[in-house]
Amino acid sequence: MRLRVLHVETGRHLYGGALQVRYLLEGLAARGVANVLVCPVGAAIAEAARPYCEAVHELPMSGDLDMGFSGRLSRVIRAESPDLVHLHSRRGADILGGIAAMRAGVPAVLSRRVDNPEPALWARLKYRLFARVITISEAIRQVLLSEGVSPEKLVCVPSAVDVAAYDQACDRDWFRSAFALAPGERTIGVIAQLIVRKGHRHLLTAAPAILTACPDTRILMFGQGPLKDELHNQIRDMGLEGRVQLAGFRDDLSRILPCLDLVVHPADMEGLGVSLLQAAAAGVPLVGTRAGGLPEIIREANGVLVPPADPAALAQAVIGLLKDPERARQMGEAGRALVRERFSIDAMVEGNLSVYRELIASGTGLL
Repeated sequence: MRLRVLHVETGRHLYGGALQVRYLLEGLAARGVANVLVCPVGAAIAEAARPYCEAVHELPMSGDLDMGFSGRLSRVIRAESPDLVHLHSRRGADILGGIAAMRAGVPAVLSRRVDNPEPALWARLKYRLFARVITISEAIRQVLLSEGVSPEKLVCVPSAVDVAAYDQACDRDWFRSAFALAPGERTIGVIAQLIVRKGHRHLLTAAPAILTACPDTRILMFGQGPLKDELHNQIRDMGLEGRVQLAGFRDDLSRILPCLDLVVHPADMEGLGVSLLQAAAAGVPLVGTRAGGLPEIIREANGVLVPPADPAALAQAVIGLLKDPERARQMGEAGRALVRERFSIDAMVEGNLSVYRELIASGTGLL
């Protein structure tokens, strides 16, 4: 019998978790799974996923307090009759989606992509809604275990990266023109939403030391988010305009990443860090913090880890790699090999599919 899975993804832009869902839908369709997608009205994933789905339902969604969403989703679940529901997003989809699946009598699987802790009592109650919880890193799995979630319920399936998309040569002339770089100017990239937990402020604090030691360097911060104005003001007040650039959201990272000399991720909290997988696939050495799942990507061979919220250590790590280009090159090659081995799309798809098959074969509902 053909497996039928209804997926719920509430992200409106095609990056991060939503891009992982797109990869998963394509891989599942190639393996004979019938996919149905539920997403917000106007979400970018709707068109991107349509070739890999039997149906796409765009529903009104307004966040965690939109109680009507649970009812709307229940009706879609009943109409589509899936074997299981896979909830890919926290915001507006985990609890409300779990309730909707329970009301429709269909087991639910939840993907957990963040490592922020929850009160233990709340976690034990919340995760009773789901037959399985798929964590994208071992660090997230450990957080849930510490909160009392049953180990039988938890499975770690790391996020994936399209290695071929990033494993390409740099178009140096285009890159210099696109970002108004001087000949020979080196670049540090940060690829993250402009939100507090991504730690941009720590790199800005470290920036004067980095730019003094390596004056031929530009820092490019890619992403969008609510901290844009605050970060712009901080850059201006520190006199870093022209040296640190808020480069906005880009949909051509596969062209940009191979040209960066270093990618830095100064996060306070991080579930895994898909942008680091993309950078590693492009052969870029990494500097990040010992936060969440980052040590699962940044190993001794392919990057440098520093304590969270430690600008001095961050500056030292960045300067060390910029001043040792041969070491940086070797780290880039090691990162590319790591991604091919552990974080391929095929591995991610097979990991999720094995959870589905085990769940259906066991006839398990809620544990």
